[in-house]
Amino acid sequence: MASTNGLAPDPLALLRQSIARGALPTASADQDPSIATETTQSLARASYLIFNEDGQHIAIPLTQETRFISPAAGKKGLDLRSVYLCWLNKETSVGEYLAAVSALNEELKGLGKQETVANFVFGEKIDLTAWLAGDVGEEDSEFIRSLDANKASRAETRDAAAIARGDGDVEMRDAGALDDAKAEQERLKVIYASERTMGDRNVALRGAKPQDFSDVRKKYSALFFSKSRHSGQNATGAPGTGLPNANPALRPPVKSTPAGRRPEPIILLSPSASSLLRMPNIKSFLEEGQYAPPEGGSASNILHLTRVLPSITSKPIRFILVDDPSTFRPDYWERLVAVFTTGQTWQFKQYKWTQPAELFSHALGVYVGWKGETIPDSVKGWGRGVMVAQIDKGGQRWRDREVVEEVWRGIEGSMKATGWGKEGKR
Repeated sequence: MASTNGLAPDPLALLRQSIARGALPTASADQDPSIATETTQSLARASYLIFNEDGQHIAIPLTQETRFISPAAGKKGLDLRSVYLCWLNKETSVGEYLAAVSALNEELKGLGKQETVANFVFGEKIDLTAWLAGDVGEEDSEFIRSLDANKASRAETRDAAAIARGDGDVEMRDAGALDDAKAEQERLKVIYASERTMGDRNVALRGAKPQDFSDVRKKYSALFFSKSRHSGQNATGAPGTGLPNANPALRPPVKSTPAGRRPEPIILLSPSASSLLRMPNIKSFLEEGQYAPPEGGSASNILHLTRVLPSITSKPIRFILVDDPSTFRPDYWERLVAVFTTGQTWQFKQYKWTQPAELFSHALGVYVGWKGETIPDSVKGWGRGVMVAQIDKGGQRWRDREVVEEVWRGIEGSMKATGWGKEGKR
């Protein structure tokens, strides 16, 4: 439900419901969707998203804060315009998405608006688009605060304000009787009266006398950023992409995984055109056990699939499949469990581990070729760190299932050997 207990409609829940019905909301410059001249295709000119729920139009301001809490944005809720732009670019490449963010911000500035659109980093974009598409449960997002948490937060804020004013109508949720509630309320008044007012982080760091650190920022900004531009390499020693914030070492730290949530293992594919398994056909191969040529299918650069690995956990494990690691944060490499390769070493130039021997000591290498064809010498030379699987070149597609199960057994064995358990990697 988008609205509960008389609260205002929740924009994220409304958007998720609209996507499930296949009817995206309409951008409008006015709250009244009947004014045809006010509907627009431009998110910069628009001020509202109009949702059609049970025959009623619900107008939500594009500047409204959502329940998506971004560590990169100071752990505050991102606005609806940023969320909607991210969804519209769910299948675009990283460069195209960043260009769309930049173009929308320029358009907003040109219209004299003070709002700006936030850029969702790699992990946040995966989490948001999967949640909106319904690929994960309502309460299973790493970054989206639950509706119950939102209601509790608003209630606590109202109670704190009421106590500060000395009001006597604060709801005591944990009290079992009226006398207990009054006693608890009096105790809270004493606690709040004894609190010391703390300064913000600037006061704590700088003290009473302001200090100017601009010379330090200037010195080290020139040192690190100029090196990055001139060498064209990121922190891992791999060629840079030229995209803003493409260096994983310069990104804000990733939010730690909440208790009870298992980190999602990552599988990297080869971007080579000669690879038999690429983004358009890898999911059907690993999930359905049937090979199809990679010409058709999804053009997305991020895919998800689930698989039960009995020796690790009885619960389904959700895997992330990508073919471009240029936007990886350092901790993502710890979640890498398999690398599909064609035997071409240029594939590893942007990896954390560029040498095959080191790479395949951290993750299983998987070479998939045609049955009866010669295995590349490079693959043979990489030893037991790379498993070889061969699929039938003819029309006997029923044999594909055997190959797929062989690949999953290899991944499962490698994950178990490298410390993966039911709670994740130890």
